[in-house]
Order: sequence, then structure tokens, then C-alpha cells
Amino acid sequence: MKKITRNIIITLVVLLAAFLYYYITLPALNIHSIGTWIFLMGGIALFSIFAIIRKTIRTHQRIEWKRGSINIDIKVGNIAKIGFGIIGALLIILVVGTILSSPIVNAKKYQKLMSVEERNFTEDISQVDYNTIPILDKDSAALLGDRKMGSMVDMVSQFEVSDDYTQINVNNRPVRVTPLVYASPIKWLTNQSDGIPAYIKIDMATQDTECVKLDKPIKYSKAEYLNRNIYRHLRFQYPTYIFSEQIFFEIDDEGTPYWICPVKKFNIGLFGGETIGKVVVCNAQTGDCTSYDIDEVPQWIDKVYQAELLMDLYDYSGTLKHGYFNSILGQKDCLQTTDGYNYIALEDDVWVYSGVTSVSGDQSNVGFVLMNQRTMETRFYKVEGATESSAMSSAEGQVQNLGYTATFPLLLNISGEPTYFMALKDDAGLVKMYAMVNIQKYQWVATGDSIKECEKSYKQLLKNNGISAAVSEDTKEVSGKIKNLLMVTIDGNSHIYMALEGKEDIFDIDLSNTDFIDIVKYSIGDEIKISYTQGDNPVKVTEIK
Repeated sequence: MKKITRNIIITLVVLLAAFLYYYITLPALNIHSIGTWIFLMGGIALFSIFAIIRKTIRTHQRIEWKRGSINIDIKVGNIAKIGFGIIGALLIILVVGTILSSPIVNAKKYQKLMSVEERNFTEDISQVDYNTIPILDKDSAALLGDRKMGSMVDMVSQFEVSDDYTQINVNNRPVRVTPLVYASPIKWLTNQSDGIPAYIKIDMATQDTECVKLDKPIKYSKAEYLNRNIYRHLRFQYPTYIFSEQIFFEIDDEGTPYWICPVKKFNIGLFGGETIGKVVVCNAQTGDCTSYDIDEVPQWIDKVYQAELLMDLYDYSGTLKHGYFNSILGQKDCLQTTDGYNYIALEDDVWVYSGVTSVSGDQSNVGFVLMNQRTMETRFYKVEGATESSAMSSAEGQVQNLGYTATFPLLLNISGEPTYFMALKDDAGLVKMYAMVNIQKYQWVATGDSIKECEKSYKQLLKNNGISAAVSEDTKEVSGKIKNLLMVTIDGNSHIYMALEGKEDIFDIDLSNTDFIDIVKYSIGDEIKISYTQGDNPVKVTEIK
């Protein structure tokens, strides 16, 4: 009877240890998950160690297993040997599986994981609209978020701002969103029953920062410690899914908070060829989850593929054209992304931008690549020029007396010219100036205290260097008496439609652009001079002279 009781206690201890390990580490029960293999080997090792301890205490003890009328006596020491033998076999399978899944033996398969289409820059990237491009980077957004949180006296003592700051498009505007988190474990203990009351939303074009208070609080988040922790909540609902290390906080067009949780798919062997096969969308307020296949993901979702994963996939495509060993030794025709990336809003999606350069490490790009974070669609543009780091150095050299540092550039179309655009920040991380650098002639640098001033200087620089045809074709000027002014709202933004005497065109003035705020000084009958981009009515005003 004592033997049976002792065996039950040992079994319960092993099961409890296994449960605690599973509850804390949350491995997926999937053959493609390294965590599953570690969990299995750990459980066997724990059971074997208990067997060795038992044998040490009672050297001659035997464990009896009864199956019907057959009694099988197995020495405790043999159980440990069998256990460690199984672990050794699993380790061999793990090592061999890893090698057989690697690019060393699967270079062609890795090279074909991503399809790359070559496109034309001026056809795909339209003339810049500063209301739809993010002029801040993540660090600057974090400063604005912390400042806003500091002003929320009713919440600042209990909550902090998470460092997620996911960049998405909301109603065709680039924004970063991030939830609040509990300020400490004690604050979690006192507030978790009510949940998290708000999230931070930052317009990356205007720098407007808003703390959005919710009617229903966020109950499921990374800041929870027990079952409402988003990773634990997902694991208990989908025990076999291998979720990406990074899940994304997003909001839909109505402002409802969600967690976007990509599910890994391994296309090559046991552990190789990682892409995304499914996406779980979890309502952060209710915990309701919906699983979508990758080709069925709703349009409002912007981030499915992590930027680093997309860059890795492109690097496989660019370096493995002639096999693995060529990518290491001869490196013929090997291309790779540069050391950095940024985001571009295009076609109501968020695209990852990175330059493409040779693996030799020279200071020039052969082109650049755009990768869709929702669909993995990838476009290559053959535009030779300076690397982003060279352009950043050129911009910093222009203001070296001020000691400003440049953010990683955005790629814009200015007067038909591929142009790097970046903010210049002081030591405190505040944006002080802006710079534009021509990709092909990176010694052409223009700076300004405002975006409008910077663009004006850059266009003049282009004109001085003989590039003026593109400006005259795309931009026109007109002057005249104001015939009518009408305030309208488009996608939540205020616009003024203006008509001029003797002109058939209707002119669209976007008031979310602070450069146009002077229009409020004008009345019907006043003389005005404007620049605009020719197109369908209403035509877009680009400058009020």
C-alpha cells in the first residue's frame, strides 16, 4: 500500500511540474514547435530523475506494473536508462530535422518562398501627400505618448503606456496605437477587475495625440498575469497553433481594439521556411477570437507579417539564386536588404520599405523593395542611388553645427524624383527640422524648419540642377477672385471646396494640413493665388501663395 501511495505522489508531482511548466512557457502542441520538443524531453527527464532518486534511496526496490494476469518487474534504474535513451533519440531527431530544414540543403525552396515583382517607381508611387505619410518615427511617437499620459491625472498613477506603438492606417491616415498597461504588479492587483480603460492614438502626419477612453475596458492584454494574459488566452483556445513572437495591437475603423495574432507556417521540413498560414483576431475587450486563413484576412487589418520576417524572406530570395554556397563564397548576383526599414501607406495598406544593396557592403543601392504587411506582396523598384545610411549622413552633415541626428528615411516621390525624406532630431529626441535627399544624387540635400519650407528648398534645388520639367507638368498655378467657399467633411477631416471666378475647377483645401490654415482669413471676393495638382475634380491644392 505504501508503494502505491508513493507512486501516486511521484506521479502527481511530475504532473504538477509539467502543468506549471506548460502554464508558464505555453508551448504549442505541434511537431513543428521547438517548445513542444523541449516540453516532451523535459517531462521524460523529470520522470527519469525521480526514478534515479528513488533507486538511490531504496537500491533494491522494484516497480510492479500489472496488466491482466501478467506481472512485469522493471528495475527503477532501467526506467531511467529508457527515459534518457528516448531523450537522446529525440535530440538526434531534433538536430537532423534542423539540418534538413535549413537553407544549406533547401536553397531553392527558400529562394522561392517570396515572389518578387519588378515595378515602375513613378507609376506606383504617386506625388507626395503629406497628410498620408508618417513624419515621425516610433521613438518620437513614444515621447508624445508619454507626454500625453503624464497629462492624464486620473490614470497616470495606475497605468503606463505600452511600448507597442503599432503603425497602421485608420481612415486612410497613418497612426500609431498602443494600449495602456498596469504600472506595477500591485497596480494590476488593484485594477485588473476593471481592466485597462484606454489606449493612445497618435496621428503620425499631424502629431496629434489622443488618449482614447473606452466604454468597455480592455480585459485581455500582455499586461495581464493569469488567464487573461493574451498569450495564455490564445494558447488555451488554440493549443496547436504556433503563434509569432510578436502580436500586434490594432484598432478597426470604429476604434475597437483588437489583438492581431499571426500563426506560423513551416513550409520546409520540420522547422524551416517560416511564413504565416493563419491569423487569429482577438477582441481585446471581450476575448472573442476568430481564426482566418491568410488569404481571408479582413481588409482593415494592416499588420500580419512582421517587418523583420519580410526582410528575411526577401534576403533568401536575393541571396540564394545560385545556391547556398554561392551566397557564402562567390556571392554572384547576391542582393540583400539594407540595415533598416520604414513604413509607407499605399493602397490602404501598410508596406515595409527597405533599400536593396549587394552583399559586398558598398555604399550604394541597386533599388528598393516594398513589402505588404497584410498579404506579403513584394515589389522591387530598380532605382540606383545612395543607401539610407549615406543619405542620413548627408542630411546630418548639412546641420552638423546643430548636432541633429536623422531618422531612418521615408521614400517619397517629389516632382517625379525618388527622394529620401527624414526628420532631424535633437538630443532630447524632439523633431527640429526636416531634410530631403535625392536618392541618385545624395549630395543634393535640402533642409527646412517645416515640411513646406523643406520641400520648397528641395524643388528649387532640383530646378537649379536642371530638373524642372516634372514640376511644371504636375503642378500648376492659378490666381483669381474667390467665387464660393464651402466647408465639407471627408473621412472625418475638414476640407474647404473653393471656386474661383472664371474657372471651372473646384479646388480642394485640406484643413488637416496646417500649412493651409491661412485660408480662414479669406472671404468671397478676395484675390488668392494657389498651386495645385491637375486631376479630376475637385483638384488638390498644394500651396497657398
